[in-house]
Amino acid sequence: MNRRRPHEEEDGYERLHRKRRRVSENQEIEDRLESLILRVGEKSSSSLESNLEGLASVLEADLSTFRVKILRILTECAIRMPEKCTIYATLVGLLNAKNYNFGGEFVDYIVKTFKENLKCGKWNAARYCLRFISDLVNCHVLAASSLLTLLETLVDCANDDSVPQVRRDWFVFAVLATLPWVGRELYEKKESQLDHLLVTIEVFLNKRSKKHWPALKVWSVDTPHLQEEYLDCLWAQIKKLRQDNWSEKHIPRPYLAFDSILCEALQHTLPAIQPPLHNDGDSYPMPRVIFRMFDYTDCPDGPVLPGVHSIERFLIEEHLHNIIEAYHLERKECAAQLLCFPYKAKIPLEYCIVEIIFAELFNLPRPRYLEICYGSILIELCKLQPATMPQVLAQATEILFMRIDSMNVACFDRLVNWFSYHLSNFQYRWSWEDWEGCAQLDPDHPKPRFIKEVLSKCQRLSYHQRIKDMVPETLAAFVPLKAEPIYKYSMEGAGKKNR
Repeated sequence: MNRRRPHEEEDGYERLHRKRRRVSENQEIEDRLESLILRVGEKSSSSLESNLEGLASVLEADLSTFRVKILRILTECAIRMPEKCTIYATLVGLLNAKNYNFGGEFVDYIVKTFKENLKCGKWNAARYCLRFISDLVNCHVLAASSLLTLLETLVDCANDDSVPQVRRDWFVFAVLATLPWVGRELYEKKESQLDHLLVTIEVFLNKRSKKHWPALKVWSVDTPHLQEEYLDCLWAQIKKLRQDNWSEKHIPRPYLAFDSILCEALQHTLPAIQPPLHNDGDSYPMPRVIFRMFDYTDCPDGPVLPGVHSIERFLIEEHLHNIIEAYHLERKECAAQLLCFPYKAKIPLEYCIVEIIFAELFNLPRPRYLEICYGSILIELCKLQPATMPQVLAQATEILFMRIDSMNVACFDRLVNWFSYHLSNFQYRWSWEDWEGCAQLDPDHPKPRFIKEVLSKCQRLSYHQRIKDMVPETLAAFVPLKAEPIYKYSMEGAGKKNR
């Protein structure tokens, strides 16, 4: 006898349907939370402060159900969008003020992520983690003394003489690059401890080897711009920032609007963090020389270009490098994002962008991406900003041409490749008459050699008559010979050889 109820099978389907519906609803809520977190800080009709306050309330209401998801999204956003670091730090600060336990869980999660990135050799991600951890001090999530203990531990790793210098350099660079965000707070609360940290760093910098420096220079001379090793340059910028009482002008600090709320929150302390030991298979970021092409005298009336040792110059350049890293696979989007730089009203943006792109193109021993990547981005920039970008690029080309006598050979070749490619996209228009004086120089001089190489490349991208017509008569000697086919079987004596 069958004792099952007639509708029992239907109940099973109903339970499955309810389960699927519940999973679907949860997924929908997760997607909505992720979208809200990703988009915070973008242009909106409401102020950033009101958006942060509203988002903090929404997230706090969903913590019981989506705690792990929220922890993961906030951490990933802080790493993948480092330019919004202070926005997400403020959001974590507001959540910590509402829910102390969640603040502690977030600190544990970001520390775990920091350790994993160090272990896996994801050095940029680890540096952005450290920046975010530091910014949590500004939001009263972490105690300043706890952060300084971590920074001292990282600097101590730089004093290990048994590991490669590139590893030691990275730890010092990571600490120095973090100080613009949190230096003021550490100076006000732990001045003597901060001074001790800086003295330790200075001792390391004074004794480190810089054998790589001459090999990484774009030019063999240091005029008109000194070619500084990247750590030396950053150290000079940090010293200037210290003289200015740790005050800078390019980091947004939305947490200042919530100071009355954040200062009442209980603070957490970091667990002991010991970086993983060096393995012979580890790969570290390579040293580099800071490329300089413009100074304030090269820019016309308008915003002043920050000085080479101002911390603002470092912050601007790092932000632009990050944009290229994030969007280099899509040239149109990359150009649009560069021109949408959030502080463009304060700086001569076109000059900063051109200098950064050439810095990447001339990076030694090799650029980060294919050479054509930078050329295509510059073309898109000229199309998007036709009123200013072509003029700045022409000015940059003249500066590079004037200094070409002392340019590194590898950079010389890259400049030839870029310039010929760029001309081919703009109907080969150029003020060749300005370079007529090069016809009087020795043919092996770098300037005539550059013109000859460029015209040769242009001929490969076009045809002989086009190149011959665009060059003035005074530079006709630099035009390459017309390429003619050779038919070996029609040459004199070819028949006898074949017999």
